[in-house]
Amino acid sequence: MNPMSAPDRVANDAAHWLARLESPECEPAERAAFEDWLAESPSHLSAYLEMERLHREAAALEGDELLRAAARRARRSAAAPRSAGIVGRLAAVAATLAIAAGAAWWTLRPVAAPVEESVAHATAVGEQRQVVLEDGTRMVLDTDSRVRVRFGVDARAVVVEQGRVQFEVGRDPARPFRVEVGAGVVRDIGTTFQVARRGDASQVALVDGVVVVSGTGRDSITLAPGQQVALSAEGRLGEVAAMDQASAVGWPKGELVFQQRPLSSLLEEMNRYSTTQVRLADPALGDIRVSGVFHMHDQAALVAALERGWSLRPRPARDGHIVLYPPAG
Repeated sequence: MNPMSAPDRVANDAAHWLARLESPECEPAERAAFEDWLAESPSHLSAYLEMERLHREAAALEGDELLRAAARRARRSAAAPRSAGIVGRLAAVAATLAIAAGAAWWTLRPVAAPVEESVAHATAVGEQRQVVLEDGTRMVLDTDSRVRVRFGVDARAVVVEQGRVQFEVGRDPARPFRVEVGAGVVRDIGTTFQVARRGDASQVALVDGVVVVSGTGRDSITLAPGQQVALSAEGRLGEVAAMDQASAVGWPKGELVFQQRPLSSLLEEMNRYSTTQVRLADPALGDIRVSGVFHMHDQAALVAALERGWSLRPRPARDGHIVLYPPAG
């Protein structure tokens, strides 16, 4: 028997973990061992994600009679001795997994355990709140945000219904953690990440660790720290981009950090935290570039800074809001 190459061993291990984690007999200690294996090398994560992708494809063909027949043949041949290792790295593993993992899906698919009733957490306009869940997960809810938490015996899920939330996920190998936002799903592998939903569009940004973001269909993206990705209302994934690190670190602390950003963008962000809105008398003023650190709950300090630094003239409006006018003369 030819010895199995290192890449083949990794692929073979990934297939093993995928089948084992799907089994209802999988123990917490095994999930912990899986997380340790995953952290050993980036190649382990890549191989496992490829296996998951193939697993999803096999599951999507559950009703295909040809694939069912192939799965039965795979089960019969599984008892026969192997004469060779996995050939052709992921190509051959893919062919095997499309059958064997498909069979595992039909025969080992666990019955979903009942989950506890969802618990809602929300913030009002201008409010921020930190929530610590029973597993140690810390959530920072930004202004005007709403989430629902569903924890069961074998899974943890949070649905972001609106707003922006930072997650610092507690370790619980027995219960995978996922965040649902719009048509997308974020799967955590020990991280700190942020999820924003405004209207039907969403965005996921990774501060630390690793997350896998899945849209509709078969698409998924693995983010590295400092990266972000957008999700359309239909669940289509955008291009991976660099996130604004200073802004991402600042808002959970109540700070808006701007580096040469348009004034219109700053006011749009600040106005999310107050019922008193700051408006521009002339839309052209919105093109002014602004840098600074602003406390998101202090509109008066922002207006004073714009008056001192950019000579804008604030005037109260009849509706109680504030209008900024161009410099005099």
